[in-house]
Amino acid sequence: MTSKTRAEVARMIDHTLLKPEATAEQVVRLVGEATALGCFSVCVSPSMLPLETPEQLKLAVVCGFPSGAHAAEVKAAEAGQAQQAGVDEVDMVINLAYAVTNRFDQTESEIRAVREAAPNVLLKVIIESAALTDEQIVGACQAAERAGADYVKTSTGFHPAGGASVHAVELMAKTVGGRLGVKASGGIRDAQTALAMIDAGATRLGLSSSAAILDGLG
Repeated sequence: MTSKTRAEVARMIDHTLLKPEATAEQVVRLVGEATALGCFSVCVSPSMLPLETPEQLKLAVVCGFPSGAHAAEVKAAEAGQAQQAGVDEVDMVINLAYAVTNRFDQTESEIRAVREAAPNVLLKVIIESAALTDEQIVGACQAAERAGADYVKTSTGFHPAGGASVHAVELMAKTVGGRLGVKASGGIRDAQTALAMIDAGATRLGLSSSAAILDGLG
């Protein structure tokens, strides 16, 4: 098991609030919590923009969330608008229909459209790994790399197939070989699971239970 300190793990966390009913007041509290915990960023819905964060806290928003079944042009417009609003990072959801039918050229095309619309943000690509076969996970990660993404991410946390798994993170990390980051997100609710994801190769964690998980690290 990894020997990372509480502070080191905190700097890997995207402190997340993506419930559809989340209010602006709750998002402001989220920013305060993330700052106090020493998290890397907050991840929120794009309707919460513009949002002020302290200099040490990055701002991420989702794109094409949570289904991914949006036209590529719509995802690109959403990402471009987010960049104009001053975000640091965008977490986009791929069109799962392309992945489950092995049309990874189309996966690459839509990711590239988002990349080109928001060239100045760090781009994470959510592949919804629990809904894919191993071969499809590899194909989606390869498409993300070809399209210029910076990270691949396991899950939205909203798909009925489930969230992150150690196996998926290991496979994703092996596929991108350190050239891209790997974000484990979805269903990570305790310190032991968070550490297991890091051991598997995760370089970022998407968490809504950040305080409880960090408390579990002592």
